[in-house]
Amino acid sequence: MNIQNVTVIGAGTMGNGIAHVFAQNGFNVDLVDVKNEFIERGINTISKNLDRQIKKGILSEDDKKNTLARIKPVLGTENVSPDTDLVIEAIIENKDAKLQLFKQLESIVKADSIFASNTSSISITELSAVTRADKFIGMHFMNPVPVMKLVEIIRGYSTSDETYETIKELSLKLGKTPVEVNDYPGFISNRILMPMINEAIFALYEGVASAEDIDTVMKLGMAHPMGPLTLADFIGLDVCLAIMEVLYEGFNDPKYRPCPLLKKMVAANKLGRKTKEGFFKYE
Repeated sequence: MNIQNVTVIGAGTMGNGIAHVFAQNGFNVDLVDVKNEFIERGINTISKNLDRQIKKGILSEDDKKNTLARIKPVLGTENVSPDTDLVIEAIIENKDAKLQLFKQLESIVKADSIFASNTSSISITELSAVTRADKFIGMHFMNPVPVMKLVEIIRGYSTSDETYETIKELSLKLGKTPVEVNDYPGFISNRILMPMINEAIFALYEGVASAEDIDTVMKLGMAHPMGPLTLADFIGLDVCLAIMEVLYEGFNDPKYRPCPLLKKMVAANKLGRKTKEGFFKYE
């Protein structure tokens, strides 16, 4: 399938990053959200990130102009173009919200379009149950999308080989490295990463060491670019908790039990960078 027109639903951190990468690589992108202010904020973020690429010598001013010209703001899912070739969902990490969205899209978008979810942990098979299961796939981009090379491509139970090959080829055109993953809770990335973060939170909860010292051990001892608690703040503690709960429920295994401190911090709305406070404070 020749994909030219892409619809990204959700103009937040992941959505605007995905839109950025597609538009930069010559695709026409509709960026969809429920409020104009969300779309404007997303496009403004894309513009700033393009400026960073210009400063690094990766792009020219003309490249920026052409990239932004390929992005069309669309207000409301009901206004998604029926003729789009690919829809990528990048809304909140909530299964019911995603199911409702795909159910709505099924009656709007042409039958041969591919549907993809950027979910970081929710079952692709379960999400595909309300729509075209053979043309449904997971495209899990990493944050920040314009910088990170990996895309986890998750095959649902009924995802066709044709759909997989189309999305794999598309990922390569974006300059990404696709990795094929079967549909199990957390896929690969978060099945390994989130329990590590959760264990770091347990170490803090149990008084093993301070947040600063836990992060220092992992940075200097394991050569991680940032410590697990700083990374949790960057991801968002609410997102970390949601993923741990998916792992815990999906495997029914106590080793995935979310740390009580993580649950308490989310309840207190100490979510990390986006609320200016998590395991660390931010200006």
